[in-house]
Amino acid sequence: MKHRTPAREEPSATGGRGLPPHADLNLLRTFLAVYRAGSFTAAAPGLALSQPTVTAQIRTLEQQTGRVLFTRLPRGVEPTPYARELAGRVAAPLDALAVLGDSDATAAPVHLAGPSELLCVRVLPSLAPLVADGVRLRVAQGLPEPLMEEMRAGRHDLVITTRRPRGRALASVPLADEEYVLVAAPPWADRVAGAEEVGAALREVPMVTYAEDLPILRRYWRTVFGRQLVADAAVTVPNLYAALAAVNSGAGYSVLPRSLCREQLDSGRLVLLHSPAEPPLNTLFLVQRPGADANPDVRRVRDHLRRAAGDW
Repeated sequence: MKHRTPAREEPSATGGRGLPPHADLNLLRTFLAVYRAGSFTAAAPGLALSQPTVTAQIRTLEQQTGRVLFTRLPRGVEPTPYARELAGRVAAPLDALAVLGDSDATAAPVHLAGPSELLCVRVLPSLAPLVADGVRLRVAQGLPEPLMEEMRAGRHDLVITTRRPRGRALASVPLADEEYVLVAAPPWADRVAGAEEVGAALREVPMVTYAEDLPILRRYWRTVFGRQLVADAAVTVPNLYAALAAVNSGAGYSVLPRSLCREQLDSGRLVLLHSPAEPPLNTLFLVQRPGADANPDVRRVRDHLRRAAGDW
């Protein structure tokens, strides 16, 4: 445990577990931001402060309370028991003050992020009524891990991800289950129609995928056909929209999210090659940055997405 510096709890300057008589609200806001972000560096952008300033303010609050608030770790900080108690006491009042302070002003934009295809097909269309009602969005796209790191740094309020974030710092809720389907254009579908084993019949059909290691296709073969997929892709393109376009144009077959290709399936431009009793599912999670719901529009977007996801 050489990377970890144990904190030493000192007697409270007030002789009990309370705050100094005139605790500085700015110091408490900084403390709460660090507590929620898990590091001084991650808390700084949301406070519009430099990391050294955040560090100095935490030290000042530690001096005022007579308590150590955080244990320094190799990456970030861990709150001490006293800090957890303090956060429980000040979070609700500080959040209420933030909302009250913004009540007469235009709410800040909601910073939302997620997979590009899902944002285009489901998320942004779902949020159109809120935008028409005055909600402002700032939307980013990316992969799960980078988006989680950016959220910890304060860049996003809400993130939709295919992976539940690790640890307890970021709260998440299941949003929807995304079904994956095996599809091809009609000419290729006709070639494998009636085959005793679809997986074997597809060996002669070009494969389209978004990654060279075939993560979605390999999972489909493992869970549906019960065996490992051994094949090389004919087309690899790191974008599911592009993969869909290739398959729709007759380049071959692929496994894609049903939500992405629903329109093509309904119109007959794509054909479902297999209908397993239990298709592979991928759970989407909605993650919220701690303290983000001080902005009322973050709450509106969050609640609207949770309602709308039932129709995805």
